Amino acid sequence: MGRALLLAVPVLALAACAGGHARTEQAPTTPKASPVVRRDPPLRVVVAAPAGSLAEPVQDSAASPFRGGAVLVGGLTPADVSTDAIVTATPAGSQHVGRIPGALHDAAAAALGATTYVFGGGNGVAQLDTILAVDPRTGAAQPVGRLPAPSSDQSAAAIGRTAYVVGGYTGSRWLDTIVAWRPGGHAHVVAHLPHALRYAAVAAAGHRLVIAGGSLESGNASDLVYTYRPGAGRVTPLGRLPAPTTHAAAAALGSTVLVIGGRGATVGTPTNRIVAVDRRVHVVGRLDAPLSDLAAVSTPSGVLVAGGRSFAGTVSALTTIARSSRSRRAAAASHTTNVYAADRAGNLSAEARLAAPFVYVPNSDSGTVDVVDQRTFKIVRHFAVGALPQHVVPAWDLKTLYVTNDEGNSLTTIDPRTGKPGRTIRVDDPYNMYFTPDGRYAIVVAERLHRLDFRDAHSFRLHRSLHVPCVGVDHMDFSADGRYALVSCEFSSQMLKVDIPRERVDGVLTLRAGAAPQDVKLSPDGRVFYVADMNANGVWLIDGDALRVLGFVHTGRGAHGLYPSRDARYLYVTNRGAGSISVISFARRRVVHTWPIPGGGSPDMGNVSADGKVLWLSGRWNGVLYAISTANGRLLAKIPVGLGPHGVCVWPQPGTYSLGHTGILR
Repeated sequence: MGRALLLAVPVLALAACAGGHARTEQAPTTPKASPVVRRDPPLRVVVAAPAGSLAEPVQDSAASPFRGGAVLVGGLTPADVSTDAIVTATPAGSQHVGRIPGALHDAAAAALGATTYVFGGGNGVAQLDTILAVDPRTGAAQPVGRLPAPSSDQSAAAIGRTAYVVGGYTGSRWLDTIVAWRPGGHAHVVAHLPHALRYAAVAAAGHRLVIAGGSLESGNASDLVYTYRPGAGRVTPLGRLPAPTTHAAAAALGSTVLVIGGRGATVGTPTNRIVAVDRRVHVVGRLDAPLSDLAAVSTPSGVLVAGGRSFAGTVSALTTIARSSRSRRAAAASHTTNVYAADRAGNLSAEARLAAPFVYVPNSDSGTVDVVDQRTFKIVRHFAVGALPQHVVPAWDLKTLYVTNDEGNSLTTIDPRTGKPGRTIRVDDPYNMYFTPDGRYAIVVAERLHRLDFRDAHSFRLHRSLHVPCVGVDHMDFSADGRYALVSCEFSSQMLKVDIPRERVDGVLTLRAGAAPQDVKLSPDGRVFYVADMNANGVWLIDGDALRVLGFVHTGRGAHGLYPSRDARYLYVTNRGAGSISVISFARRRVVHTWPIPGGGSPDMGNVSADGKVLWLSGRWNGVLYAISTANGRLLAKIPVGLGPHGVCVWPQPGTYSLGHTGILR
């Protein structure tokens, strides 16, 4: 069936398969006794933690639970070729156990007893109608039935001894059907969806089927969530996802269904959202990285996620998802997390590779931007923007750069492929700008208005203004799971904890009198926030979960900007008043080097080059741009630019998506 037809389908409970066959609709097959549903406490937060990897990357495989892990059948390789592999996976690793009769992808799977059944799929040439029985213990596989019509791009889940296959595509026709099948029986239509659907996230919890999102015939993604109960004969609306989502996975965690990852209507827009569907539909956590076309299965301890597609391509990652507790979060962060894992030297996404290697310097006092070639240290472009440009901010999807024109009440777009300015977007008081980890909203830091404005990340239409109880709101960074941001307030000596899904202030921490907190960066293990303090001349260490100070590291006068090294071993601290850069060891939590700028200077904001070899910084009060070797602190260049250079953006940068500022990438 070609990639042009399928693009990609989540996996597992959400893996693909459906049916159509010209058969009269029959009453659904209902288990003799309804299963006992254990009512768990309301699910508020889940923790996603890395759990090893598959032997080979895969996406769009059909998956079902097996012995505390998953069995993955078929799928697409990194070369976009269908595979015939049967693989079992647990957090301890993966094992190739057999092969199905023919390679396929975008099939669906459900476990009935000890056997996994695989429904339909595509092989790059056509859709299939075969129902395969797969024994994960031996790797044996054989046909045992047929769908009503050949189809792919569907999803499946089991209730009792019956598998239900939802939606799909025949190669010429989109399907709106729910097909029921039991071993030894015939597949037949038992209900119809309100509209045809492909790539929906489907899972069963108790005696109900949850159907979330998916692709619509219009070309859009759906945000609707439905339920289907065997015997009812109809599909019932339940709620809406936070954003239109397709190519996601779904699995049950107790009596709650989790909708995991997925993307928007277009390729290359994966999300890391984990959405709970119980009495309501709400975000409860984040994957470490955005993924679509992934597999997810229920396990005794939670949910196992396998493979999928990231910004960079097909992945082999395994991830566990479990209910959160403070101890679980701490344990996960202490030994599994590196929030900068995607930021290693040279790890550029496909989109970032298209960008020209430039440094963008917003000159606050000149109302201009200088564009500097990283290879020649020469200015290659100079253009006017709005009044008081403060920062140049990469978009969440890495496709656009935005100049935040503070007093100009506007954003100026820049095409990173050419370095040329584009349109002007009207917003209020954009001192700084960030993006929510799911990429749904831009957070415009309206400092003088005492607001954080949540705006649509593409149209910049205002969603909500959050008034903050502090003065001089400036900078922020996000927790490892993306649940909250720690935000600095320069003029009131305070830090705010902002709940991102609920868009509210959850706590206020007041530092010592006279403190002036500036830039904020999370430690690689996700346990500590580093906060530069321009008046205290150093860096605060803050526990964001508990919202308390853990310690303080003296660096130099006017500590201002914070930038992790590409290997996540060091934090570069710019001491604007002292004219120096301090290098803090994340492991030791102390200064290990101090690099003075020859002749003095005022290092402010910037970032590290993609290869990790050069630290680029604005000279705020000297009208220059510094290029500094990260090997030894040697000044490589001092380039004259406009007046008051501030939030310098070094582009491109490694990572999969941007959280904003001058480049906080994950």
